[in-house]
Amino acid sequence: MRDWLVHIRRNEHASLQTQIREALVSAILDGQLARDEPIPSTRKMAKSLTVSRNTVVLAYQGLLDDGYLMARERSGYYVSEKALETVTLRKPPPQSRAVTAGIEWSSRLTMGPAAQANVSKPLDWQSYAYPFIYGQVDHNLFPLAEWRDCARQALGKKWLGTWTNDTWAYDDPLLVEQIRRRILPRRGIMANDDEILVTLGAQNALYLLSTLLVGPKSRVAMEEPGYPDVRNIFSLKTANVALIPVDNKGLTLTDELNAADVVFTTPSHQFPTTVTMPLKQRMELLRRAAKHDFIVIEDDYEFETNYVNEPCPALKSLDDAGRVIYVGSLSKTLFPGLRLGFLVAPKELVAEARALRRLMVRHAPNNNQRTAALFLSLGHHDTLIRRLHRAYRTRWDIMGEALRQHMPDASRVPSFGGTSFWVKGPDALDSDALAQTAAAKGILIEPGRITFGAADAPRNFYRLAFSSIDEKKIEPGIRLLSGLIGSA
Repeated sequence: MRDWLVHIRRNEHASLQTQIREALVSAILDGQLARDEPIPSTRKMAKSLTVSRNTVVLAYQGLLDDGYLMARERSGYYVSEKALETVTLRKPPPQSRAVTAGIEWSSRLTMGPAAQANVSKPLDWQSYAYPFIYGQVDHNLFPLAEWRDCARQALGKKWLGTWTNDTWAYDDPLLVEQIRRRILPRRGIMANDDEILVTLGAQNALYLLSTLLVGPKSRVAMEEPGYPDVRNIFSLKTANVALIPVDNKGLTLTDELNAADVVFTTPSHQFPTTVTMPLKQRMELLRRAAKHDFIVIEDDYEFETNYVNEPCPALKSLDDAGRVIYVGSLSKTLFPGLRLGFLVAPKELVAEARALRRLMVRHAPNNNQRTAALFLSLGHHDTLIRRLHRAYRTRWDIMGEALRQHMPDASRVPSFGGTSFWVKGPDALDSDALAQTAAAKGILIEPGRITFGAADAPRNFYRLAFSSIDEKKIEPGIRLLSGLIGSA
């Protein structure tokens, strides 16, 4: 039973009895009162509102007469079945007082992120027959028993203070150690503890860096096509965002880069085209960064999914001047709902990022940090990576062959591996329209238009991911999709 439900105003033109009736009717029709949830007794309601009990009794009686309430002997008042049927048929969205107050919020806001175009994915993607959706995991591949055991250990009495205490601006030292000793060396990166910051996913890291490094007069350069979320983040800070074309070597080293203050790139596995920047091009980018005094943010978003070729060293590992800031995520190999990422940068910048993060969220949840740290330290993460590599390699081969068979010359095979293919449809194809048509047939694809920042960008690109789809469904799904394109 709820302790409080109704708020009344004694100086309103309506009587107290009418206000009580109206408040309860609104709560019922808005679906705020569930089936079998008792309404406060007349005595309790009268006491909470400091009104006469007779006033409440008369209000309840009116609602009984109108069929909104029903009385159960020795039990109290409940929402009637008839009223619940009305809710099912009507079900209007509840209105908050802020909506009816007449406040013009647009004139008060300092920014409008809700107006930005964002990637949209259905929450019920698992209900689709062919979910070629990026960034999700195949639950059949996840070592649930091992993760559960690490969570049990993390929540045990031994580390009670580790996960229950507020650590203010500091991270779990075991997780920082595991990132420094197990993850970063695979990318050729050596770092000290004070050069590593744990974040709420890579997205949090990118927002922190943008806030610290980008102002209204700053000049930012990024890939086109590129990661739409980071483009939106930069656009909230400055209007000077240069979109640099991508070719088969990744970010092209145009003269426009030389004027930038910050350059964002995904050199190991370009987002979304999947191309890898060659070593020679990486060294030239670093040379330019030193000559023209700009900072590079390297997003190594799929650093653990190179199962085809020998790994190319991270841009950060080649940087001797401290100009590269490295951003990584544990979400791609563990699970996206974990929301754990990290950044690696000179300690002066990490100190500022740590202070800013404290003002925003203080720190990532300690229980998640310790569980992930144990998962890494006990070798479960290494075992998972090997399992994912085997599964992804099989799916990579199947998708590559299916695309060659049903959509020849439409895509480049990702030499890095990864979890997706970037596909170019016929020139007249609208991939947004294709996505809607395909979804109606149980096929989920990701239109590529959102990854372009230019207004006149092509609409015929789309992405097909295979991390969350059963290997047996890849070829049939692509065959069906090919038929939809042919009939469009």
